[in-house]
Amino acid sequence: MPYIPHTPEELHEMLSVVGVRSLDDLFADIPSSMRPKHFNLPKGMSEAAVCGHLEQLAAQNCPGHVSFLGAGFYNHDIPKAVDALAGRSEFYTAYTPYQAECSQGTLQAIFEFQTAVSRLMEMDCANASVYDGGSAIFEASMMAVRATRRRVLVVDEAVNPIWRAMLASYTSSLDVEIKTVPQSNGCSDVNALLAAIDDVSAAVIVQNPNFFGVVADYAAVFAKAHEHKTFGVISVYPVMQSVLKTPGEMGADVAVAEGQSLGMSLSFGGPYLGLMACRKEHIRQFPGRVVGRTVDVDGKTGYVLTLQAREQHIRRAKATSNICSNQALCALRALIHMSLLGPEGLTRTAENNMGLARYAVERLTALKGVALLNSAPFGSEAALRLPVPAADVVKAMTAKGVVPGYPLGRHYPGMENVLLLSCTEVNSRGQIDKLAEIMGGLL
Repeated sequence: MPYIPHTPEELHEMLSVVGVRSLDDLFADIPSSMRPKHFNLPKGMSEAAVCGHLEQLAAQNCPGHVSFLGAGFYNHDIPKAVDALAGRSEFYTAYTPYQAECSQGTLQAIFEFQTAVSRLMEMDCANASVYDGGSAIFEASMMAVRATRRRVLVVDEAVNPIWRAMLASYTSSLDVEIKTVPQSNGCSDVNALLAAIDDVSAAVIVQNPNFFGVVADYAAVFAKAHEHKTFGVISVYPVMQSVLKTPGEMGADVAVAEGQSLGMSLSFGGPYLGLMACRKEHIRQFPGRVVGRTVDVDGKTGYVLTLQAREQHIRRAKATSNICSNQALCALRALIHMSLLGPEGLTRTAENNMGLARYAVERLTALKGVALLNSAPFGSEAALRLPVPAADVVKAMTAKGVVPGYPLGRHYPGMENVLLLSCTEVNSRGQIDKLAEIMGGLL
């Protein structure tokens, strides 16, 4: 039965106050020709029938496929405790923590999340997250534009093309120029990046590992940026931060990441999580929320929203972006995931995945016509040049139950034969052997 909270008497009372006799009178200004004649909805179903229908739809998925897809979004193992804790009603149904006196649990969780992100990236400060990796790059860019009062963004072409497309879309109506520096055979062209930085650059934006899986040190790029009072922005893969040189070590001004790999399932594209961390001098340019720790009048520790620069609090023209309540649940999942694994667990995960990637490269490059795209160091992802179009290989192998990776010709003309392969802890050597066997039969 439908749940209708108002009695007929209450409806009559409300309509009388408004000055109409029926609910239909509220829509009298809409011509009858423009009103829907019907909603073409099917008849209601029982709970059992609805569950059966949804199970039939779910059965159309391919849960048994072995996948080596990556390209910024990764199929990691998620401890069962993440769902158990994040699904508790205190967190799952909590609203935005505007009232600190009744939101201490949520506020402390966000504060601990900020602390974990800051430590992971070795940066001074972190915010309560943004929507995803692409919006994090945009927000970091806008931090630089506001702080430097410049409009040119120098962007490495080896940054994830999906996030670069988002940056172009978000800035399309703004007075911002994007200067893209071409990649060189899957590697960042460091000399070209250095040459592109000048006194009109607001920020230089790079990624480590880059979209092709290549690992690099951008300390020289950021040093050159600082000579010109330009922001150094870097996008990173969170899991790999446990074994790679961190943004803080490189001298970045702002570090961002797609946080999906920290406790979020792939879920057909979202919801995901954008991580942001920065040097302390830039914190007032942060978008979204920042939670601070303080003491109350009795000297007890408490947590509050602080440094709020939303349009509700300051002049709209100077306000930063507003990131809403739903992101806190994704941030909580990331916090629980990082806490469960700890520094040692993250390191073991990264090293395991790097080992699997090297085994996969060894097996696949033994096939005729398959070679690494370049000789640069790589993490848990690697670009392989095939003797045939990568998209054709992906299509044929997917039909056999193995998704071998991501075809790079979608985004990089001339790389139609290049396949981006990723390994995580959900893969095994046995799966890699199967991957090599099937690919070998196709090439």
